[in-house]
Amino acid sequence: MQSRKLRGWAAAALAAGLFAAVPLHAEERLLAGAASDEARQIVGRVTATGDNHGMPFVVVDKKAAMVFVFDARGALVGDSSVLLGLARGDDSAPGIGDKKLSEIRPEERTTPAGRFVASLGYGLGKQDILWVDYDTSLALHRVSSVSTKEGRLQRMVSTSPLDRRITFGCINVPAAFYDRVIHPMFTATNGVVYILPETKPVAEVFDFHA
Repeated sequence: MQSRKLRGWAAAALAAGLFAAVPLHAEERLLAGAASDEARQIVGRVTATGDNHGMPFVVVDKKAAMVFVFDARGALVGDSSVLLGLARGDDSAPGIGDKKLSEIRPEERTTPAGRFVASLGYGLGKQDILWVDYDTSLALHRVSSVSTKEGRLQRMVSTSPLDRRITFGCINVPAAFYDRVIHPMFTATNGVVYILPETKPVAEVFDFHA
């Protein structure tokens, strides 16, 4: 029954042009288990309402610890596992953007949910990153091996979403994925990043979802 439902959703999406020119494996990953139900619903609502305003958009699925990247027309360009904030929660801690990393307590290391207009920029060390929310120092960037104890590179390939909760709040993606998908998609343009909640109802975070 579930597979029949997914095939029906996929057929409707294809008819609407949602997945035009998308590799089949990427479409299947979005529809058949890689994404949560909420992520699939948000993608449908974004494309139905035009909430991305003709810009590329990204859906960060915190429950699945996955990211899905779409072009301005709503075609799925790529997906990847991600590393997310250590702590569960959908809000940024007060004043988090002004703190040094060493001052951020474990319970403050959340990846906040919401709709953000993102653009490429530079972080510490002058490495290019995608600024999701500059005021709270929230960014999407290449994963780096911070320490052997953290094992971020090993966590990235884990099949368990729980293993991918380790960052101070930023969204880490494989370097190859950043270079191949994120950077080209956001070069010379802004885009929208939708970070799905994990403790709040989706409709509370995204009013267009109602």
